[in-house]
Amino acid sequence: MIETVPTPAGDARIHWYPAPQARLVLALGHGAGGGVEARDLQALAAALPARGVTVALVEQPWRVAGKKVAPAPKTLDAAWTALWPALRKPGHPVVAGGRSAGARVACRTAAGLGAVAVLALSFPLHPPGKPEKSRADELTGAGLPTLVVQGAKDPFGRPEEFPAGTRPVPVPHGDHGFAVPKKADVGQEEALAGLTEAVAGWLEGVGAGADG
Repeated sequence: MIETVPTPAGDARIHWYPAPQARLVLALGHGAGGGVEARDLQALAAALPARGVTVALVEQPWRVAGKKVAPAPKTLDAAWTALWPALRKPGHPVVAGGRSAGARVACRTAAGLGAVAVLALSFPLHPPGKPEKSRADELTGAGLPTLVVQGAKDPFGRPEEFPAGTRPVPVPHGDHGFAVPKKADVGQEEALAGLTEAVAGWLEGVGAGADG
């Protein structure tokens, strides 16, 4: 089901993947270089409803409008904030998340919106080749239980580069889009299965805490 939601930046779209017996909603925003068709977002949308998690893939207004360049962070945050009531409508606790730029939006806004946790996929810890320009404060400042899933070869920040306390779950051989080379000892489907299993296991703990 696709729901169109008006925001100050234009219409956004929520792609709903409902769980038959939902206990959580996982809201996921996309990155600056792609949309909700990203392989990790699609893998989670396919796997998690059977585990009691409704997945909502959020398409930001700039993508809905067909633009190729993402707007400023403030505009992304405003759109995400405006559509949050639609994400809460099912009546379940909401985990804020996203990949890359979408993960940054989630980290910046989650606490203020009442999210119960944050899922950061491919968090862009720094621009490629510029580790001195760290965005670690954005990640650690979320103020909520946070799971980071990071490709082992991500040029925007490898798992070992993250600050103490974040402990990212590594995706072996994965790049920023969690693609793995064909010559790797882990196949693409296996890598994505590991990602979804790690997220599902973490969400079980989040759900228990939110229910309590």
